[in-house]
Amino acid sequence: MGAEAALLKPDWLTYPENPAELNRTIWLDNFQRDESGELTVDGCPVTELTEKFGTPEYVFSESAFRARAGEFRDAFSQAFEEHGAEVSVYYAGKSFLSTAVAHWAHEEGLNLDTASGGELAVAMRAGVPGEKIALHGNNKSVAEIRRALDYGVGRIVADSIPEVQLIAQIATEMGKIAPVMLRVTPGVHASTHDFIATAHEDQKFGQSMAAGTARLAGVSAEELESLELREDDAYATVAVALALRAESIDLRGLHCHIGSQIFEAEGFSKAAEKVLGYMQELNRRFEVELPEIDLGGGYGIGYIEGEQPRAAADVATELADSVSKTCANLGMEIPHLSFEPGRSISGPSGITLYTVGTIKNVAIEDEHGETRVRRYVSVDGGMSDNARPVLYDADYTAVLANRAPAGEQVLSRVVGKHCESGDIVVRYTYLPEDLKAGDILAVPATGAYCYALSSNYNMLTRPPVVATKAQQEPRLMIRGETEEDLLARDQGLL
Repeated sequence: MGAEAALLKPDWLTYPENPAELNRTIWLDNFQRDESGELTVDGCPVTELTEKFGTPEYVFSESAFRARAGEFRDAFSQAFEEHGAEVSVYYAGKSFLSTAVAHWAHEEGLNLDTASGGELAVAMRAGVPGEKIALHGNNKSVAEIRRALDYGVGRIVADSIPEVQLIAQIATEMGKIAPVMLRVTPGVHASTHDFIATAHEDQKFGQSMAAGTARLAGVSAEELESLELREDDAYATVAVALALRAESIDLRGLHCHIGSQIFEAEGFSKAAEKVLGYMQELNRRFEVELPEIDLGGGYGIGYIEGEQPRAAADVATELADSVSKTCANLGMEIPHLSFEPGRSISGPSGITLYTVGTIKNVAIEDEHGETRVRRYVSVDGGMSDNARPVLYDADYTAVLANRAPAGEQVLSRVVGKHCESGDIVVRYTYLPEDLKAGDILAVPATGAYCYALSSNYNMLTRPPVVATKAQQEPRLMIRGETEEDLLARDQGLL
């Protein structure tokens, strides 16, 4: 590697001595290179996939998804079983959801967490039983709540006092009893991007457990007194009291989530300790025994070299030990536990395939005022099929997929075709010097939050999602959009 490249790359990126080798902290074993050096997915060559379905193209390994789902299911069940506790694992559908994926998750013994009426509709279309579904969201509509109650979902996660009151009202009108979990903010700072950290106080999710926040609850002093509460109580405590008083609500317990793409273990254990302690306070104060607690998810995956995602068994064992110890210290039985791995199941199961177009070198000035060269590799997708780099400064890597990446490797930046200078797919990666237009690039770990966040910016059509499975032909899971689809909703000249 030349001195020029060293000046332009981040410290975590190293020159690939064996460029055909796939980094197994990023690539699951479902992704291999064949004898010719071509990338395969569940044994299917990428050229076969692109010839049949085109590019850009999301490729989703059913084999990988099912294996990851089973890994988390078994890891959490076994870890907590040793402490005499029961566990439910919810697949967080917001990371990637289709009727097929909802069906796979259900078949693998997972429950399904939905974050909108649309996601709930997908779960219903897939035939997931209502009791296996949770409905999330910080601003649920009347229609969404009614649909959830009518379908008999297993839990509605209430995010605020107005939601508790709205759920109670709708359930009363429908003659239903609403199973409710209250989302709380434990005040734990997660080591992740601010936009995906969700347990600190100054953000939109959850209800504060902090003393003195009851004054923000929007209820009168007389109502606080009728609930036997004070202004120095917590906002969440007011929500609990209201939920317990409502005859149409079955308060199941508490829910928390500290963020996403987190590698450090301390935050999860600390959040568990705080929420369990708060739950025990509620049990004693209101003379109840709340039966459930959901500790969310957010376990990180590998996107780039140097990242070290933790195995499901390690996460589960540490949490089980922490929860057991905390409950013993509090003198309480371990409640039914729920966890919500989403990205950690779907993310590594998917890749995106692109076709290389324009390649050009650009002169840039380094921090010393010297002129250097950066190679820009343009592909036929971009921020419309992967918004995470522009939203979260997310880093990815890329490999040459249609042939062996032999010879000299050049530091490159992979960019999309959108009319935005920030349209970057991969900021830093090494690609072969002989890369040319028409080559296929594969970006790994795009199974989560890529299709889910996709758009039609610049009137690009959303790519297809193709499912693969070992020893089976690839099949279309979600068809790609056409320009006719884009124009179908345009009402024309009025």
